[in-house]
Amino acid sequence: MEIQIKTFDNLSVMELYDLLKLRSEVFVVEQECIYLDIDGKDGKALHVLGILEGKIVAYSRIFKAGDYFMNPSIGRVVVAKSHRKKGYAKVMMEAAMEYIFNSLKEGKIELSAQTYLSRFYTELGFKIVGEAYLEDGIPHRKMIYG
Repeated sequence: MEIQIKTFDNLSVMELYDLLKLRSEVFVVEQECIYLDIDGKDGKALHVLGILEGKIVAYSRIFKAGDYFMNPSIGRVVVAKSHRKKGYAKVMMEAAMEYIFNSLKEGKIELSAQTYLSRFYTELGFKIVGEAYLEDGIPHRKMIYG
């Protein structure tokens, strides 16, 4: 899987369409969660694209410190249903983390993780902070790396 990291302005129209379609397929349709995925924050985000055979099959977005949380953050981590169980989510997280460490020169990362994925994130070095809470009707945990 090829990883590309782009600003919002550097996304092609087709890339933007494909990443929004992937997010909607998983977060809205598959998880049966009616919420506004297009949240007005994509313009500030860095977009991490996981591309396989010319298609976006995995995605996440990065925010610099202060743009979403106090610390840099990673969110909207998603892998197409047809490409799961192949380690692509870990590849996406490692690429996003490496970008934050090496390009942004930051040592802490914050996320709002769906509770059922807490183990996945702890295996990457994140620690749970505080109590569980609902975000868009889905249980989440605040997690910090560093």
